[in-house]
Amino acid sequence: MEHTAADMPNPLEQRTVADLRRRTSMKWRTYPEDVLPLWVAEMDVPLAEPVARALHRAVELGDTGYPADGRAYAEALAGFAQRRWGWKGPDVEHTALVPDVMLGIVEVLRLITGPGDTVIVNPPVYPPFHAFVAHADRRVAAAPLGADGRIDLDTLGEAYAAARARGGRPAHLLCNPHNPTGAVHTPDELAAVAALAREYGVRVVSDEIHAPLVLDGARFTPYLGVDGAEDAFAVTSASKAWNLAGLKAGLVLAGPGAADDLARMPEEVGHGPSHLGVLAHTAALNEGGAWLDALLAGLAANRALLGRLLAEHLPGVGYTPPEGTYLAWLDCRGSGFDDPRDTDGPGTVTELAGPARVFLDRARVALSSGHAFGSGGAGRVRLNFATSGAILTEAVRRMGEAVRAAG
Repeated sequence: MEHTAADMPNPLEQRTVADLRRRTSMKWRTYPEDVLPLWVAEMDVPLAEPVARALHRAVELGDTGYPADGRAYAEALAGFAQRRWGWKGPDVEHTALVPDVMLGIVEVLRLITGPGDTVIVNPPVYPPFHAFVAHADRRVAAAPLGADGRIDLDTLGEAYAAARARGGRPAHLLCNPHNPTGAVHTPDELAAVAALAREYGVRVVSDEIHAPLVLDGARFTPYLGVDGAEDAFAVTSASKAWNLAGLKAGLVLAGPGAADDLARMPEEVGHGPSHLGVLAHTAALNEGGAWLDALLAGLAANRALLGRLLAEHLPGVGYTPPEGTYLAWLDCRGSGFDDPRDTDGPGTVTELAGPARVFLDRARVALSSGHAFGSGGAGRVRLNFATSGAILTEAVRRMGEAVRAAG
């Protein structure tokens, strides 16, 4: 029987610390056992029942061979997009199976840009945007977000103009919703991006991995659903919303004007995804809606809880509740935790400086260091609130004690 969200328990409240410490993934194994990890984007949840059922079925059948194709996955995404966002895309014929979102982004950039070409990003932004683009021999250019954590269209237009003047085939790697600020771009904002991209001949690649994780008060808009985005790409998966990062499978979606570019995707790229990953992501999108709704309710409750905890324990820390994702972007510049190493990155997700280093050393709470997200990140931390209320409460209490002790 298909469950509804109303009769499903909060997934964030179903695992104890003892349960979580038995896990062998990055979140719970990077730091010693006295550290509460609220850093990397893994959630402290059990698998959604439909996903677990699909994986158990595959194991029972010995169905662990090569993936046949990504059509079922793409069809599942199309159905999910129609139900959730009222979007009739993507065209299943204009999709490609890729190992994961970041590798899919790199493969798309190889199709539409050349070595040395400019790829614009909007820092502070997910650190692999800098690292993967640079490793692909493209030049990263920054169009920083505004003070409100949203796209600054004037700054973006200047970056587009500079990239066009430099020559080559420029691209813009968009984060929609944005990691780490949690901004969910509005239809008007995305339409303005598309208009600028058309004006300056910039190709947009939209990372939409957090798309299902939009909380009360906002609504997700697929970039490919915006007028003027016909030659753009989106790359996505079910991994963030259903906690499937260890089950590799992603999808590249091409607008109608980008279909010929996608057709040049090398065949070997589609050999990278996991067959179990494809099955898991497909099941999540087809049958995991009730579980996702229960998760979203839990995340909204944690977002509010975090606001109350910060007001009580860390009143000097700036916090704008995110519209989407399960990531909070905290401004700790008034905490007194200055560090000469805490300058705008970019860096890796495991590098620590400034308040993240102090909170680890003095509070035994692991957060993501803001400097690694590039311009605008120094003095800030990213906190993952996809955990139980008890863990979140204890972590912020520890952080507050560290600040008071330092004062």
